[in-house]
Amino acid sequence: MTELLVVLVAALVVIAAATVAGPRLGIAAPLVLVAVGVGASLLPVFASVRIDPEWILEGVLPPLLYSSAVSMPAMNFRREFGAISGLSVVLVVGSALLLGLFFSLVIPGLGFAWGVALGAIVSPTDAVATSIVKQTSVSRRVVAMLDGESLLNDATALVLLRTATAATAMAFSFWGALGSFAYAVAVAAVVGWAAGALNLFVRRRITDPTVNTVISFVVPFAASVPAELLGASGLVAAVVAGLVTGVLAPRMLSPQNRLSDTQNWRTVELVLEGAVFLTMGLQIKGIVGDVERDHAGVLPALLVAVGALVLTVLVRTAYVAPLLAVLHARGRRIGPMRTRMQQMQERLATPEGRQETFREANPRSRRTASERTLDRFAFRVTQAVADLEYFRKAPLGWREGTAVVWAGMRGAVTVAAAQTLSEETPQRSVLVLVAFAVAALSLVVQGGTIGPLLRRIAPRVDEAAAAEQTAAEQGRIVDLLRTATETVDAPPEPARTQDGFIVAKAHRLAVITAQRSALLDARDHGTFDADLLARALENLDASQIAIEMRGSLAV
Repeated sequence: MTELLVVLVAALVVIAAATVAGPRLGIAAPLVLVAVGVGASLLPVFASVRIDPEWILEGVLPPLLYSSAVSMPAMNFRREFGAISGLSVVLVVGSALLLGLFFSLVIPGLGFAWGVALGAIVSPTDAVATSIVKQTSVSRRVVAMLDGESLLNDATALVLLRTATAATAMAFSFWGALGSFAYAVAVAAVVGWAAGALNLFVRRRITDPTVNTVISFVVPFAASVPAELLGASGLVAAVVAGLVTGVLAPRMLSPQNRLSDTQNWRTVELVLEGAVFLTMGLQIKGIVGDVERDHAGVLPALLVAVGALVLTVLVRTAYVAPLLAVLHARGRRIGPMRTRMQQMQERLATPEGRQETFREANPRSRRTASERTLDRFAFRVTQAVADLEYFRKAPLGWREGTAVVWAGMRGAVTVAAAQTLSEETPQRSVLVLVAFAVAALSLVVQGGTIGPLLRRIAPRVDEAAAAEQTAAEQGRIVDLLRTATETVDAPPEPARTQDGFIVAKAHRLAVITAQRSALLDARDHGTFDADLLARALENLDASQIAIEMRGSLAV
């Protein structure tokens, strides 16, 4: 017991040290942790370390993906969903099939089905690995794509892994595989939505921030476990629960509860991410030992891993290049579309214009639209204008394409999924080593060079123009807050008494509530930069917490 406690304490110290020292050394913290893990694996005390892969797939990944989904701007996720779905489904399937052919050719006696199984294991990018990219100056659109891809592609890979494994014992059915994937995603989405909604329903009624945060730790498992029991994807369920929580929590949970959530989940993320990379490194000696015992040596497996990594980059390039070309061509049509949508938005300012514009957009509708229908229509128009402005401000070119390609790193999911292969798998130890080597090489080669690469190809930024644009955006947010303040009736002139203090406090809290509602409406419309809007919401939360604390002290 004492030895285990020493190891756990040492692991926490190493994670904290790597997080602080990595950036100062110009090395991403995950790479430092992998290196430390590899070094520790050479010590006798860690010679026989084996991590149950189910701990990673079912115990670590659901909370990590849930936390990432909560903090991800849902509006940007929606805007990039077309690209995200292609990267997380089409690219994963295509990569797995091509890699399956490659593995079946270079690993004697493996067979195509087992090759596809290994291809499915090394195809998905890793949400933890892409955390390296967020430390660079990459475009926000690229970050949204990579975040969304890494949140969803694990489900594709794991379903494909199960399908390929089953195909080794029976005939493969394309429609059966497609049906399994559709079922896994659809059921997971329903379960995840229900878990996210129930989570907020319960936590809304709990005022203690500590208890509230403890319940939040249950949410990813409350989504993933039922989904897995139903044969669906637990990871997708955790992601959907996180997206629901991220969108609705600012309207349903108090600032104290959300602040507690944020602080504690950041700590959980740091520890779990660090543990994932440490355990990756710790297992290297055992995996190499298995290959040396069962086969001729590790060099052939390492060469296969190098070839697989090169192939994944080439396949990713072949997919991303036309994808970015399509998105770029679509961006050239934004100008005329934006003009038309803005004209529609201006006409929606009057009741007559609302009805007329709705009839023009819906010529088959002969009835007079209700106010609710017109409000939904106006919402969609406002959102469309904001979307077009978002795409106009952040066009995608070869630099962004390079970032999307080179940032597609493999990580803990690949290592954990490889170890779920049954003992009857032909040349299992070789397949596990290949998967580990692909993940490790990806982190070292791509993760170690992504920062310098992006700095080298990044265009020069006119800092004065950028600062001016940010100031203009902040000015618009201030105007919105001022308008929201005017909707709250001014209180009577309070006397300098306890009752006067209570009246002034109630008025200030009412103002903050109106301002928060206006900011959240703007968030749903997508009319402001997501980061600036998040900062404004944080400032409101801080103001409310301070007022409520002063109030409690005064009483």
